[in-house]
Amino acid sequence: MAAPPAYALIATDLDGTLLRGDDTVSDRSLTALARAVRAGARHLVVTGRPAPRVRPLLEDLGCAGLAVCGQGAQVYDAGADRLLWSVRLDRELAETALGKIEAEVGQVYAAVDQDGVDGLTLIEPGYLMPHPTLPAVRVDRRDDLWCEPISKVLLRHHTLSDDELAATARAAVGSLATVTMSGPGTVELQPCGVTKATGLALAADHLGIPAGRALAFGDMPNDIPMFDWAAHGVAMANAHPELKTVADEVTLSNEDDGIAVVLERLFPTD
Repeated sequence: MAAPPAYALIATDLDGTLLRGDDTVSDRSLTALARAVRAGARHLVVTGRPAPRVRPLLEDLGCAGLAVCGQGAQVYDAGADRLLWSVRLDRELAETALGKIEAEVGQVYAAVDQDGVDGLTLIEPGYLMPHPTLPAVRVDRRDDLWCEPISKVLLRHHTLSDDELAATARAAVGSLATVTMSGPGTVELQPCGVTKATGLALAADHLGIPAGRALAFGDMPNDIPMFDWAAHGVAMANAHPELKTVADEVTLSNEDDGIAVVLERLFPTD
């Protein structure tokens, strides 16, 4: 009988990690993931994108199981097209948090991801989507952002860098929300205490896989909790310096099949 794989769970971020800049996954990465799955490992997407924005990508990847979405606020069952678990960001707290941030840095531009498998991404006037391929609905005023339950708020500032905005927001909001930075132009507020690690831990527990057998890939500071939880964290060459500092290893970039390079080493044959 073949020995079980060293890693039973492979957790991959999407943007800047598994996905190339054009939102595609290379054939080499698909082949490497398929080989790992045949060896007995489970592949879980762990992403900041909400479930409705992940569904088409999961179909392309052939993933019909669980996915961790919305920075850990959602555990999505792709096969059943339903949320097994979700946490909402209180809308009054979100408004209060925005007020505290703007008291420090002046006007910010906001968007929200609505909760649910069919939730929309709403953007207020002045907000520019950092990822132009993701669909969004523009509203007339900020109050319209709160028309339905939300899972998170996305922020942009016209002059501050992402690092500066994230640091200021973290200090300003305190325990009102968790502040993360998940990509260029993507500073986010999510429910307090919710991270990719909390969502991944729930999904892994559902699958009966311990953290000690988990391998994680990422590229941004929002992946740090996931790296802390997993047995082994791999940062992409294009990763933010904060993530590289805590990673167990650094692989090639998302454009150069960095995930495949590691998986081919760990799962060399079928």
